Amino acid sequence: MSNDRRIASLTPCAGRCSTVFGDSVCRGCRRFNHEVIRWNTFTPEQQTTIWKRLDAQLDQILVPMLPFADLKHVEGFVLSKRVRLRDDASRGRKLYQALKICEKNKNFANESGLGIQSQQVKPIWQEFERRVLALAIASYDLAFLRADSISERLIHLAEEE
Repeated sequence: MSNDRRIASLTPCAGRCSTVFGDSVCRGCRRFNHEVIRWNTFTPEQQTTIWKRLDAQLDQILVPMLPFADLKHVEGFVLSKRVRLRDDASRGRKLYQALKICEKNKNFANESGLGIQSQQVKPIWQEFERRVLALAIASYDLAFLRADSISERLIHLAEEE
């Protein structure tokens, strides 16, 4: 019997998976359906690649939406709420975690460091979700357009031989 007590690895899961309902992109974490299904089989390098894509999306959407955020304050707020972050978490990831906490309890807005008022939380959250899901779906579509293009080229090359 092993004394190996592994700490579960961090996962992008937001606890509201929509891939079980047939979505190609999860509405919670915005991973592709196959990434959700196979997450525990991926190498750390593969998981990091996915994290980086997701964080880049959060950076692209949230950083401009929260221009008055104080990152050091946000980091302290997120840690005070016992949220685990990867060491390489992006600015957008940290803003996302703080906004997510505030979305559950808008009274935390003033102490979050996000630079927003409690009445702004819901509209900012709704607009963030709309934008980031659209970006994630576009990313999914582009990935599969590339895969189709590569597949067609390989078939064409095989037919030429």
